[in-house]
Amino acid sequence: MSKINFRSRVGVWWTSDLWPINDVIARAREIEQLGYASLFYGEAGGKETFTQAAALLGGTERLVVGTGIANIHARSAPASETATRTLGALHPGRFVLGLGVSHAPLVEHSYAGTYAKPLSTMRDYLRTMDAVSDKIEPNDQRPARLLAALGPKMIELSGTAADGAHPYLVTPEQTASTREQLGPDKWVVSEQAVALTADRETGLRRAHQHLHMYSQLPNYQNSWLRQGFDESDLVVGGSDRLADGMVAMGDADALAAHVRRHLDAGADHVLVQVLGDDQSEDPLPVLRELAPALGLS
Repeated sequence: MSKINFRSRVGVWWTSDLWPINDVIARAREIEQLGYASLFYGEAGGKETFTQAAALLGGTERLVVGTGIANIHARSAPASETATRTLGALHPGRFVLGLGVSHAPLVEHSYAGTYAKPLSTMRDYLRTMDAVSDKIEPNDQRPARLLAALGPKMIELSGTAADGAHPYLVTPEQTASTREQLGPDKWVVSEQAVALTADRETGLRRAHQHLHMYSQLPNYQNSWLRQGFDESDLVVGGSDRLADGMVAMGDADALAAHVRRHLDAGADHVLVQVLGDDQSEDPLPVLRELAPALGLS
């Protein structure tokens, strides 16, 4: 299993596409100072993922930076592999390559690609990455490679052809299932959305807003059905039951307790995604309040 230099067991998941990169770097520095060990972010048509990783790694000292995920339809497999090796050579143990097949609407409309047979597409992509010559940035510290794995077959692939899985929008029980399937020697880095609020209605509003897009994507619908939800939970924005299952709500202690449920279930590392009233809201105020409850320093 490739090494990752996590200083603690909790990190941050934040898509900062709407923020100027220098402001993102400034916040990444404070995230590092607060004791969070990592910063992961998505790729859905905003900033180019490897350029952003290079900026964040260069602007911080110990923070692990991860793609959560890099869309395999956005670039060729050799481009992903050579970029990954370069970042790994520059920042050993601090870059994590998360890869995902994305979703049909995004691939076909934003990238003008073809979305078919996601499992075999990912398998072929990984094989092509592995075939890149060892003469390009040769070292024995290749960055860890995680897959956005929700279904059992993709989870299996994350164990046989990668270093582990990056589950997103899952319950602690699903984290436990992923750990059981992968065994003890692969990484499980789970994401957990949180809404810091004493008002349940505010928490539910933020949760439904967060789930609005995801609830319309078949990959997540199928994942939630496998996790024990049913068709009644798959309304646009998700049911209240789904919102409670996917988003931790309450005070800092309640949110920290939910994060620990993923750790107790077998996650090596949990990524906290702060939900506010707007996608462009600064996550730092919540992260500052949450850090002591998580035992970070």
